[in-house]
Amino acid sequence: MPGHTGALDLDKLFAARLHAVRVRPYLATALFALHVVESRRVPTMGVDRHWRCYVSPAFVDRTPVEELAAVWVHEVSHLLRDHHGRSDRVARARGLNGPGQRLRMNIAADFEINDDVFGHGLVRPESAVAPESVGLPEGLLMEDYLRMFGLGPQTQHMAWLDCGSGADGLEREWDLGPEGAYGLSAQERDAVRFRVAQGITGRPGDAPKGWRRWAEEAFHPPQPWRELLGAALRAATSGSGAGEDYTYGRPSRRSAGLPGVVLPSLRRRPPRVSVIIDTSASVSDAELGSALHEVAAISRAVGGRRDLITVVPCDAAARIAHPLCRAEGIPLLGGGGTDLRTGFTKALRSGPRPDVIVVLTDGQTPWPDTRPPCRTVVGLFPRGRAADSWDEDDPDYVPDSPPAWARVVDIG
Repeated sequence: MPGHTGALDLDKLFAARLHAVRVRPYLATALFALHVVESRRVPTMGVDRHWRCYVSPAFVDRTPVEELAAVWVHEVSHLLRDHHGRSDRVARARGLNGPGQRLRMNIAADFEINDDVFGHGLVRPESAVAPESVGLPEGLLMEDYLRMFGLGPQTQHMAWLDCGSGADGLEREWDLGPEGAYGLSAQERDAVRFRVAQGITGRPGDAPKGWRRWAEEAFHPPQPWRELLGAALRAATSGSGAGEDYTYGRPSRRSAGLPGVVLPSLRRRPPRVSVIIDTSASVSDAELGSALHEVAAISRAVGGRRDLITVVPCDAAARIAHPLCRAEGIPLLGGGGTDLRTGFTKALRSGPRPDVIVVLTDGQTPWPDTRPPCRTVVGLFPRGRAADSWDEDDPDYVPDSPPAWARVVDIG
């Protein structure tokens, strides 16, 4: 309402919050953690990453209590789902800068929230944007939606959206900033998220699918795949039998119990590692380009010598086993179908036999019927549902999961 000069109607605003708590009790901790800041520069309601909620008095005056309750839930959803942090990471990774791209992130974040946040006592505001309005499916994440639409005529009616820096990471002129009053610390924000996740997992039937997915990730967040792959490789190379051989250079202590007999002792040597890289057509150039670099970095992290690591490019047939000491010149040839069983055969026959086999693949391959005579670590490149079930000869094809004897790490 232009020219509005009245004070913020806190009674109405807090009555709306109480209604939101009644219909979404698992969000109570988060809703009461928000600190209200009156601001006439905010179009409606918006949040910053420090859990302050900026509210326009005019917006509160003209909006019914039931609809205000829905806006409360919408805004706190941005913070619980870390849309500001995720937007910052996407911006760095994809080079998305400027207010226009941040608006697109705000829209994508709204798509993620609005497909299941309303109903069951929470009215849907007329202005709420939905993915189907631009021909997109429901149930996806902000990052997925960002790849699927751009700003244009179909999003022109969404240009007014401004949920604040808590939704897209771009600071606003009305933000109080990290040193301002009433902000929550990082530890306090994490505590709020954990309490909400506890409430959802404790009574999973009360929460929509999107919130249940979020709560599961809050308790078990995705872990950095490089550290996991490195840990799996270290565990494999340090296990009993890996990198062990007998030597007479240092007789066994048990020789003292057998006069006249010299027994060899076990000596740990650096483990030999064979890396099978999936070079089939379903693996992208970017994934191929990063594979050797990552394995070389992991080999340094575990203290292995590069001359004891070999690389086997493989699609439907295995290529030459190349020593990693000249990884920069290894040709990753392929582009056909996938059968990594030939890669296992090549790795095991390229003497000396490896102590550990590392497989980097998208998983669309048959696996050996029997467990190889060494430890195996599988790094899986990410694939969407459509890619996981696609095959150029059989559209109903679903690839087998990696075998139980392999340590599997999701790369992403």
